[in-house]
Amino acid sequence: MTVGVRALMLLFPLLAAAISGGLHTPQPLSDRDRATTVRAQTKLPPLPDWALNALPDFSSYRDTTEKKAAFFSFLYPRIVLANSRILMERQVLQSLRQKTSLSPAETAWLQRQSERLRVNEDQPRAQQLQKLATKLDVVPPSLVMAQAANESAWGTSRFATQGNNLFGQWCFKLGCGLVPRNRGEGRSHEVARFASPYQSVRAYIDNLNRHPSYRQLRAIRAQARANGRMADGILLATGLESYSERGAHYVEEIQAMIRFNNLAFYDRQFADTLGDRSRQRLNQLALARDAATLMPSVGGSEG
Repeated sequence: MTVGVRALMLLFPLLAAAISGGLHTPQPLSDRDRATTVRAQTKLPPLPDWALNALPDFSSYRDTTEKKAAFFSFLYPRIVLANSRILMERQVLQSLRQKTSLSPAETAWLQRQSERLRVNEDQPRAQQLQKLATKLDVVPPSLVMAQAANESAWGTSRFATQGNNLFGQWCFKLGCGLVPRNRGEGRSHEVARFASPYQSVRAYIDNLNRHPSYRQLRAIRAQARANGRMADGILLATGLESYSERGAHYVEEIQAMIRFNNLAFYDRQFADTLGDRSRQRLNQLALARDAATLMPSVGGSEG
């Protein structure tokens, strides 16, 4: 089977109000209304029910291409969901950077994000917001997919099937996850257990966004943004040397998986899916009724 055919098989499954508004003179918001608006803007919508679905039995597939297609089809909507919610948070952050003073609700939101992403709050606010802008950002689908496939043996590893952990993420509290069978003497880490594969995806993105080991990845992503584009998986993978003891060899393996499986297609589809990136559009993605509505269109760009 040629690479082109294999790639194709992997991709296949996969005005009245305006007038009245112009005539209406808005009244200034009261303090209570303003506080309510701020809370609405800083609060993410509830997760759709399908985000809590369990991992399918990928070991039941006998055909490798079919298993890969099923794995990517399961994973991609969850990546879109996680990234769309991160972009909603990023929009709040960007709005705060335009303000000279913050409300109590906005200050509390900023504090929560700083704690979650490990940004020091004891610094000038402009510097705090700039560091958060570097950390609070998306990870391209191609990189998420390649690492998930690599770390979970295409969703069939013990940590994936028993703990919904697709990325081999560790935890350090007794009973927080699954004990590795080959854990070295004197070591206490466990492999984290998640309520759903979606939670694993979100935790993985948060890990890349806040851990000191991935500072280079975030710098590459920020530079791409400054140049008016979204960094792709091949580029960001160069910041993953600390993810595995294999270092540069691991990076090369992830990049090879992205190329061989034509995963850049999903990066382009994700950019198309975002559309105008308005709050309304992101809210639509974050509230998608089922995973199928977030799947890429077969007729999308492949150039």
